[in-house]
Amino acid sequence: MENIKVDVIIPAYHPGKEFSMLIERLTKQTFPIHRIIVMNTEETYWNKELEEKFSILEVHHLKKQEFDHGATRAWAAELSDADVMVFMTQDALPADKSLIENLVKALTEDEKTGAAYARQLPNENCSFVEKYTRSFNYPDRSAVKTKDDLPVYGIKTFFCSNVCAAYKRDIYQKLGGFVRKAIFNEDMIYAGRLIQEGYAVAYAADAKVIHSHNYSCMQQFHRNFDLGVSQAEHPEIFAGVPSEGEGIKLVKKTINYLIQKRKIWLIPGVILQSGCKYAGYLSGKNYRKLPRKMILWCTMNREYWKV
Repeated sequence: MENIKVDVIIPAYHPGKEFSMLIERLTKQTFPIHRIIVMNTEETYWNKELEEKFSILEVHHLKKQEFDHGATRAWAAELSDADVMVFMTQDALPADKSLIENLVKALTEDEKTGAAYARQLPNENCSFVEKYTRSFNYPDRSAVKTKDDLPVYGIKTFFCSNVCAAYKRDIYQKLGGFVRKAIFNEDMIYAGRLIQEGYAVAYAADAKVIHSHNYSCMQQFHRNFDLGVSQAEHPEIFAGVPSEGEGIKLVKKTINYLIQKRKIWLIPGVILQSGCKYAGYLSGKNYRKLPRKMILWCTMNREYWKV
């Protein structure tokens, strides 16, 4: 592991104090980072003092209309010459100094592992229900997923999150990397291709970041609409691997958990949020049947639909 070069890649937009804290924590990791490549949207919002404070930063600016979940990360990957590329979002904070070390370890334990993603822990203002959702999606046990696990995990076999995920650059290049046009979900699309090509995706439970959101019902609708669109646009990955089952499983387990914890007054909110998620997802899966005005109302990413 000592000869492995690591670059961290972070798309950023209007970064604030949390971003500075992220960079600070990355510079104190037990595993040395070669470069932190920042793909910043709109130079106007960039704080140049960060480059003076952290010499490890390499910043590239782009316009808002140029940003794409897949293309921007693919461009950043082309700028990297590292053995391992760790992609993060600007609102994820390393929970300790071993994040990079544990990601690299998970990624390099088997030559067939092409990606490894971190465990996401709730932040201090996370809601009670969202804390449980985090524990459902990011348990405390590591796992390695291959094509053989599709009957067991279903759609979760392809799960991988660029909130914090590491990739072997040689395999990434061999498979063509992230799709160049993606409304959302570029991480799972690539992970699906990895699985289909006989590689593995590792979940590293000991590689931890602090990251959570308290989304409203409408935010969940918009987010899941884009998720549905991404799956509809990539049937080569998602056809025949339904994801509804995982959603239903989460709802049932959450309701049971709330009953056990005697917080039954939270159950109506769970049902309402779940309904919004499913409505958004179903609308996104069938976006080709919707008029353009409806699509623009449903989406979280209006720039994606501009021709």
